Amino acid sequence: MNGLFIGRFQPFHLGHLAAVKFALAQVDTLAIGIGSSNKFNEKRNPFTAEERKEMIELSVEKSDLQRCKIYFVPDVNDHAKWTYHVDNIIPSYDIVFSNDEFTHELYKKRGIKVVSVPLKQREILSGTDIRTKISKGQRWSEFVPSGTEKILLKINAQDRLAKL
Repeated sequence: MNGLFIGRFQPFHLGHLAAVKFALAQVDTLAIGIGSSNKFNEKRNPFTAEERKEMIELSVEKSDLQRCKIYFVPDVNDHAKWTYHVDNIIPSYDIVFSNDEFTHELYKKRGIKVVSVPLKQREILSGTDIRTKISKGQRWSEFVPSGTEKILLKINAQDRLAKL
């Protein structure tokens, strides 16, 4: 069975990593869709699709990564067409993993199974909160896998976020 996990991953944090592991426990292969891949250098989307891909590749265990394929999913700004847009990018999936209510609604309308992912420490694992901590020079590395930390340090994320 093939699964799909889609998110913005701004940045890829420990909650996302737990979601990937959860999904992989239920499927043979997992498509990871990097949403809003056409957006970067914005307050809500500061990191490029390539940077986010690197975060994922350096964070997911090699044996798990062999069962994953990463895709870039740009925004289309048309909710009615969005899932079909995803279908044009990601070839085949039987199940979608998401906690986004709207994503659930859109896929359920099409008869595609959607599974909620158990949220890992949601009160502290939020991309928005992590970006804020980074920009203010607060402790943040404990909330992201080491692969993500490596990329964020390499690109000087604190400076980038502070300027946005």
